[in-house]
Amino acid sequence: MTQTCHDSISHRAAAIAPSSTLAITARVRAMKAEGRDVIGFGAGEPDFTTPDPISEAAIAALRSGMTKYVPVPGTPEARAAVAAKLQRENGIDCKPEHVIISNGGKFSLYLALQAMINPGDELLMPTPAWVSYKPMTELAGGTFVEIPTTAESLFLATPEQFEAAITSRTRVVILNSPSNPCGTMYDPDTIRGICDVLARHEHVTLISDEIYDRLVYGGRTHLSPGSLDSMKDRTITINGMSKTFAATGWRVGYAASPGNDGAVVKAMAKLQSQMTSSVTSFTLPALVTALESCQAEVADMRAAFERRSALMYELLSTWPGVTCPPPMGAFYVFPDISCTFGRTSPGGSEIENAGTFAEALLEETGAAVVPGDDFLGCGPNHIRLSFALSDQAIEDGCARIGDWIASLS
Repeated sequence: MTQTCHDSISHRAAAIAPSSTLAITARVRAMKAEGRDVIGFGAGEPDFTTPDPISEAAIAALRSGMTKYVPVPGTPEARAAVAAKLQRENGIDCKPEHVIISNGGKFSLYLALQAMINPGDELLMPTPAWVSYKPMTELAGGTFVEIPTTAESLFLATPEQFEAAITSRTRVVILNSPSNPCGTMYDPDTIRGICDVLARHEHVTLISDEIYDRLVYGGRTHLSPGSLDSMKDRTITINGMSKTFAATGWRVGYAASPGNDGAVVKAMAKLQSQMTSSVTSFTLPALVTALESCQAEVADMRAAFERRSALMYELLSTWPGVTCPPPMGAFYVFPDISCTFGRTSPGGSEIENAGTFAEALLEETGAAVVPGDDFLGCGPNHIRLSFALSDQAIEDGCARIGDWIASLS
C-alpha cells in the first residue's frame, strides 16, 4: 500500500494544535494587505521599534565580520551580561556559566522542559496560561496539570492551591508573572508563600517565566523566585529581549539556573547543540548593549504601556455586562465576555462562545481579539486584548467593540 503524505506525519505533530495567537496575527496582516480597516488587539508584541543602540550594535558586529559560529550557549561576554542583569535587577546569584542564550524565550522554555521532563511526569501551572505551555509539556512527554483560577482571584493561585495540587509525579511548576494572557501578577508575599510550599517538595523544579519583568505598573514590585534562598537552587529563570526591548523578531532569549552548578543549563546546551547550535552570532553584542545601556529607553516604553493600560481598562469598563480585573503588568487584559453568549450580532451571527464572538467581531467591526479557549482554565469565557498599540487605536477599537456589544440582540 502506498503511504500518503498524511500518513507520514508523526503522531506528535498531528496532535499539537497551531498557536491561536499567531494565527490571529497572520489573519490581521492578511486583511490589512487586502486594504481592510482592521485594529489588531491580538499581537503579543510591542508596537515600538527596537531602540537604536541595540540595532547599531548588531550592525557594527556585522560590519566587523561577526558572521561565524559562536559557542552554543552564547559568547562569554553575552552570558556575563545576562548574569550581571539577573544579579543587578533580579537579585539572582548566578554566574555566566549558569546562563544559556537561545532562539527566543519560547525556545528557552522548550529546551528547559525537554531537559527535565520524562514521560509520565506532571507539570503544574495556574490557568489561564499562555497557549504554548501545554503543547510544550506534551512534546516533552509530560502531562499538563492545571490549577484553575478565576477573575475573582485576579487569576492568581494561592500557596494552598499549589500544596493541594502537588503529587509524587509533579516534576515542574511554572509561574508566569506578570501573566500572559491575564495581565495580572503575584505580589512578593505570595511568591514567597508559593516558594515555601515548593521548597518542601524536593522533587519539584520551578520555571519562572519572567519575560514581562520590566513591564509592571501601579508601583508594584516584581520578585524573582530565583532570588529566594528557599528555591534558588531549584529555579530556572526564563527571559529575553522580545518584550522589554521591543525585539520580538530578533529571537534572543535566555535561561539561568545556578542549581547543581548549572546542570540544567548544561543539559539544555547539549540539546541546543543538536537542534540550532547558537543564536545568530551578531545579535549577541546587541543583547549586551540592551542589558547594559538601554535603561532609559526601557523606562520610556514602560511608561507608555502603563498609560495605555489605564486607558484600556477605563474604556473596556464601559462595555455593557463585561467584567475584567485591572491590568497590573505585561500588556494584556482578559475580560469576561460570557454576557454575550446566546445573543445575535448585528450581522446575524450567533454568539455561542469566545471563538464565535471573536470571529463575528472581526468580520463586522474590524477589531481583532484572541479568543480565550486555548488559554485553558476559565479561558472560554474570555478574550485577550493587547494594548501594545497606539492610544488612538485603543480608543477607536474599544469604541467599536463597546458599540457592537451594545447592539447585540
